[in-house]
Amino acid sequence: MRKPETRSMNTSFFGELLQTISERGRALLERTRRVDGKTRSANLIDLCEELLSGRGEASGVALAREILSRYAMLTTGPRIAFFEALANRFGPDRARMEAAIEAWQQSPSDESAGELHQAAEPRRQELLRRLNLAPGGTASLVKMREQLLDAMDHRDDLAIVDADFVHMFSSWFNRGFLVLRRIDWSTPANILEKIIRHEAVHKIRSWEDLRRRIDPPDRFCYAFFHPALVDEPLIFVEVALARELPGSIAPILAVKREPLEPDRATTAVFYSISNCQRGLAGVTFGHFLIKQVVEEISQDNPRLSTFVTLSPAPGFAAWLKRERENESSAVITPQDRAALATLDREGWWQLPDLRAPVEQPLMRAAAYYFLHARNSRGLPLDPVARFHLGNGARLEQLHFLADASENGIGHANGIMVNYLYDLDDIEKNHEAFAENRTIVASNAVKRLARSASELVPAAG
Repeated sequence: MRKPETRSMNTSFFGELLQTISERGRALLERTRRVDGKTRSANLIDLCEELLSGRGEASGVALAREILSRYAMLTTGPRIAFFEALANRFGPDRARMEAAIEAWQQSPSDESAGELHQAAEPRRQELLRRLNLAPGGTASLVKMREQLLDAMDHRDDLAIVDADFVHMFSSWFNRGFLVLRRIDWSTPANILEKIIRHEAVHKIRSWEDLRRRIDPPDRFCYAFFHPALVDEPLIFVEVALARELPGSIAPILAVKREPLEPDRATTAVFYSISNCQRGLAGVTFGHFLIKQVVEEISQDNPRLSTFVTLSPAPGFAAWLKRERENESSAVITPQDRAALATLDREGWWQLPDLRAPVEQPLMRAAAYYFLHARNSRGLPLDPVARFHLGNGARLEQLHFLADASENGIGHANGIMVNYLYDLDDIEKNHEAFAENRTIVASNAVKRLARSASELVPAAG
């Protein structure tokens, strides 16, 4: 059943004011360009230089709007050329920086340090600030950064431009600007459609499927919004109330289930966290979401004492495949390798005779993966683990065949994970992970990982 269309929220007064300023500035610019043919034929980069040169507010807003409008019409090749120009032509003002360095060396002071700091800032950052003045500028820049990330798949030299986007977005999307809203069946339909579209963990297949996740008294959904992105959720989390730690996703997503009375629940399960804006990748606000949702739910459900995730393990299957192919693996014994060959058989998880021999070697390998598999920076290989451990959670429990969906089997051989948010230990766990890369885990997971290492004969 499709939810009736609901009128979206009105744009803010500030947005309307910018629109008025922009229209007046555009008229002023057009009069100027009719007189100045050279300006009229200026290309996009020249317009950026013009914007940075400093004009009145009305014309500056209009110029920012024109730049973003022209940029939106670029195809892939010219778009990459634009990013190249940002990298090569809009770095720090070298002459100003050299003068500032010399002034600091001759007379170190707060004033000369401040000038050096400003001189070292890439001109790109001021350009982004001025482009953001345009009506809808923030949304346009988030989209621009998404396209930059696409270009960076083959262009590492554009990383300096991306660093400036992340720097600016980290300020603009500071927690103080974010608004937490509960998503329920009364939420405007245009927002609900975006929740359906951006669900990245467990696909929402219909409006009725969505309603089962947000309407019952034991189901919740919360999202962060930003005032500059009207009706655009940034990140959202789906929550289920339960009486114990969940070991499988199927009961949570079941079509026919008996809702739990909230006053009987002791556990809040965060079973899906999805980012909606790819252009904000790397801008951290997910941990604020979890902490605030815990506070919100606890106010209305004081009996809740346990806050835990039921999380996917998106990189586990690929890692295990590499280990199975590695004859000198530190975690896979020859016997385990033979048993795990069953993973290559279609539908292995559906037949008891096939899945039973797989369970123990698979669980040992999974425990080793979560505790010891690291990337080049010494961080956990698993991105979901990095997120929750970095937010102060504890690796609590692993579950065999907890997600038998196509994605669950394909990405994680069915494995799912509980990360426990113990409110008394969150800060301590976060510090241990941030400072020493320490993974805080339950004794059960540690024992399982240790058994994996002990079974593999020492080299030589």
